[in-house]
Amino acid sequence: MDDKIKFEMEFPIHVSPSLLYQYISTPSGMSEWYADNVNSRGEFFTFIWEGSEEKARLLGKKTGERIKFRWVEDEETDYYFEMRIVVDEITKDVSLIVTDFAEEDEIEEGKMLWENMVSNLKHVLGSV
Repeated sequence: MDDKIKFEMEFPIHVSPSLLYQYISTPSGMSEWYADNVNSRGEFFTFIWEGSEEKARLLGKKTGERIKFRWVEDEETDYYFEMRIVVDEITKDVSLIVTDFAEEDEIEEGKMLWENMVSNLKHVLGSV
């Protein structure tokens, strides 16, 4: 298996950090933009897209700031995906920082996927 490469993306979002956190950290919020359906049981989240399921373990979260997952299929690795909310101290602009991993030949595809998903999120939040 090829080593995956870490990448980060920043998305300005015009919405309150507390509302944004609800959409990135709860199954109901994530079902609105990230997957067709999201269920959680304890530390495990199940993401459902068009009939296929992927499970992820919640690695950590800090209320109002970030949430971090690892796909169950990557349990034996250091790979994860994280969504962090950053507020500029001066302008108070809110950004969502996404950290993820992809194989070298899939990085552009991974970035496009996140761009599409965050575009859905902005639409749901009315922050287009």
